[in-house]
Amino acid sequence: MFKYEKMLEYPVNIKKKDLRMAKLMCDQLGGANGELSASLRYMCQRYTMPDEKGSALLTDIANEELSHFEMIQVMISQLVKDATIEELKEAGLDTYYIGHKRGVYPMDSNGVPYTAAYIEVSGNPMVDLMEDMAAEEKARATYENLMDMTKDQDLLAPLSFLRQREVVHFNRFKELYEEYKRKGM
Repeated sequence: MFKYEKMLEYPVNIKKKDLRMAKLMCDQLGGANGELSASLRYMCQRYTMPDEKGSALLTDIANEELSHFEMIQVMISQLVKDATIEELKEAGLDTYYIGHKRGVYPMDSNGVPYTAAYIEVSGNPMVDLMEDMAAEEKARATYENLMDMTKDQDLLAPLSFLRQREVVHFNRFKELYEEYKRKGM
């Protein structure tokens, strides 16, 4: 089912350390509207889609979201690379360091660990697709907010790519929703 190619969907090569941005990026890693939540949400929802088309779409987007999760991990790792303990303390990452050192742990920017409670699965395809469109819009808005917080082109480029993928996902979910609505599913 999976073919893993050892390359990111979009290249990430951040050269400038930015601990503040690393902390903010955690929202898209392990936050309620982040990439891990989206991937697991769609993977779980696919089983109650009324046809193979819906199941396949959710599976495809779930896998792409997982690749975005990996991109966020790489960005965070590069943003904290070579940070001193003092710099981590100043950025408010000292408590993070105590539990995880420089490992990339799924949490939001406030330090709240990821929880499965973020996964929305109603069992109703129409409700779930509406939730999925809302989730994609929330993620798009978060990427735009993150882009407002930096001028680093090495960071802006992958953030812009990820933002655009949220728009594409929203449109695919909307198309499927409209098709199911027309068919009375």
